[in-house]
Amino acid sequence: MSQPEWITPMTMMVLAIRLYDVGLRDDAVFWFYAAKDRYATVAAVLNVSHPLLAQSRHAVAGFAGTAGYFINGYAFCDLQKQAAARRAAADWVEAHPYQTLFVESFPALSGDRQANLLRAVASIRESVEKERDFVQTPANLERLRTAREESGAVQKYCW
Repeated sequence: MSQPEWITPMTMMVLAIRLYDVGLRDDAVFWFYAAKDRYATVAAVLNVSHPLLAQSRHAVAGFAGTAGYFINGYAFCDLQKQAAARRAAADWVEAHPYQTLFVESFPALSGDRQANLLRAVASIRESVEKERDFVQTPANLERLRTAREESGAVQKYCW
């Protein structure tokens, strides 16, 4: 990507879906998480309820809801790889702040856009750590494994 700071979360979500479709599932996981994290920064800085941004909000929610079932189904086959992809996506989003957040013609939430972005990145980091802590607890890990076995997720996605 020559200008990753301008790539929309929707484009990244479509990339994740296509990568999954062609069998590049680890890459799909990374881009899926990067798209979700980038959109989290959008929602923390811009007024996504504004009519100018509503279509984007609906598109990301639709993509995440539909693709997330499959991509997360695969991602959680290997918790170490999932955690690494999750951290890498957060790193990427922080290293490549979405420049659309600073375009004055897009309606923003109250407060300084840069400060809101920094809070969003901190929140993403906190979420990554909570996920890591959750799967490091043996009882949680066992419940997750049991639920995946019972739902057939292991057979569907872990091949």
